[in-house]
Amino acid sequence: LIFKASSLLKIIKLITFTTSGGAYLNFMGNEFAHPKRVEFPMSSNEYSFHLACRQWELLDKGVHKHIFNFDKDIMSLDENERVTSRGSLNVHHCDDTNMVISFTRGPFLFVFNFNPEVPYQLYRVGVDEAGEYQLILNTDETKYGGRGELKSSQYMKKTSDRRADGCRNSLELALASRSAQVYKLVRILRI
Repeated sequence: LIFKASSLLKIIKLITFTTSGGAYLNFMGNEFAHPKRVEFPMSSNEYSFHLACRQWELLDKGVHKHIFNFDKDIMSLDENERVTSRGSLNVHHCDDTNMVISFTRGPFLFVFNFNPEVPYQLYRVGVDEAGEYQLILNTDETKYGGRGELKSSQYMKKTSDRRADGCRNSLELALASRSAQVYKLVRILRI
């Protein structure tokens, strides 16, 4: 149950972050899935400090450590790549049956597999730009508490000229169940 919940939390955080209008707010323990709410002393809680603190020691343990590592990496992604300031996003793939959403924002391709049961080995999504796409973030990595189902040989993908999703080119991707991936266009190919 905890694995399923943390997998869903990571993809919800990533889709919220990547669809934002230029900013992403993370506050008071949310960055590591703190189990309790924050409540400052006030008349309704008889001015108690009981819920006015964070349990920072949780950062050293299992799921909290994994969620924190993931959150640090999406913040680094934005700091280094300026993902949230890359203009508007282009949703070009929304497959209700297979529970997969894909969109681009600047040179980035975001793919979300919300299916809790089914991984895909050769899932095709369309992209406008022909080229090589490198996996730069994967919620299924073991450092984030995932299963690490993708092999390092699957981290670089080259487009084919097969049309998909109304795009001239496409990629075939391996998608772990209930996971998300971020690819960056690293080399444009002229056809």
